Amino acid sequence: MKFGILITEGPYQHEASDSAYHFAKAALAKGHEILRVFFYQDGVLNSTRLMEPQSDDRHIQKQWSALATENNIDFIVCVAAAKRRGITDEVIAEGFKIGGLGMLTELAIEADRVVEFRA
Repeated sequence: MKFGILITEGPYQHEASDSAYHFAKAALAKGHEILRVFFYQDGVLNSTRLMEPQSDDRHIQKQWSALATENNIDFIVCVAAAKRRGITDEVIAEGFKIGGLGMLTELAIEADRVVEFRA
């Protein structure tokens, strides 16, 4: 099955980002394909390389970056939502790219299922 993932919550406000990450890992382990992960609204905060969690906390941005690069998954950060939150090309972490809502529409057309993770 071809999945699309939509994340609309930040990395530390709710468990949505963690749930999406674990869902993606499990889907890949079962042989499914993740076409794209689209970060929208506060979900764009997952993409900044400026976050520095305490050493005893998980570093969700690094987990996402590793997942993107190891599995060649398209990670798109909504340009409008990113700009509203001060996220630019200079602070985007490895594996993430800035793109428009048209890429979310394209994902909805191409995927068998789009799963949204939000609070």
